[in-house]
Amino acid sequence: MTEPLYKQVINTLIQRIADGEYLPGSMLPSEFDLAADLNVSQGTARKALVELELKGIVQRSQGKGTFVTVRTPENSLFHFFRLRTPQGQQVTPELLSTDVKIRASSKEERSLLFNAPKKVFEVSRVRTFKNQPLCHETSIVPIDLFPGLHERCPLPNALYVLFQQAYSCVVISAEENLTAGLLEDPVASLLQQKVGTPVIVARRQARDLLERVVELRTTTILTHGSSYNIDLR
Repeated sequence: MTEPLYKQVINTLIQRIADGEYLPGSMLPSEFDLAADLNVSQGTARKALVELELKGIVQRSQGKGTFVTVRTPENSLFHFFRLRTPQGQQVTPELLSTDVKIRASSKEERSLLFNAPKKVFEVSRVRTFKNQPLCHETSIVPIDLFPGLHERCPLPNALYVLFQQAYSCVVISAEENLTAGLLEDPVASLLQQKVGTPVIVARRQARDLLERVVELRTTTILTHGSSYNIDLR
């Protein structure tokens, strides 16, 4: 079955963004120029751009044009860091420590991550909020996608901004699974808590523009002083 024309346009534009032809923050050609370039109607080009905007891949500004979305520390945290204070305010975490190591991937990691990598970076980070331990994160990413990541320490607060700026890898979606758990060592020691302290464990699969799973993240979150917020609207 032939793919609808507007989806073909979407796939072409996504590939161009992924290839670096359209850089983050750059303006895309107009609907008229895209239609002429890709040999489709202006309406088809417009429909493709609307879909890309809904996916968060581009941003459209009336009278100015359509721009490739730029990941900033602020919007990255807003989209992908869901902790809120009891008053409903965004929790802005601070990094206490970061450790990056190279290791062989597990069978499960190879089955989930793009291109079944034999080696991965394991990024272990402790975050605080108002000088109190908040959570521990372990991010697993393929070495081939992020060469030299271990040489970039200290890593920024928002990893996805670095992924976009340094590696042209734009994370646009993530699926998370939440479970209740109890702290065990060594994470208990890293968070300065007793073994057995109740926690929330969030396991994430993050995907980029090309729908590749580029990160597996496990976040162990202390439950005092914050809550995990989901807006179902």
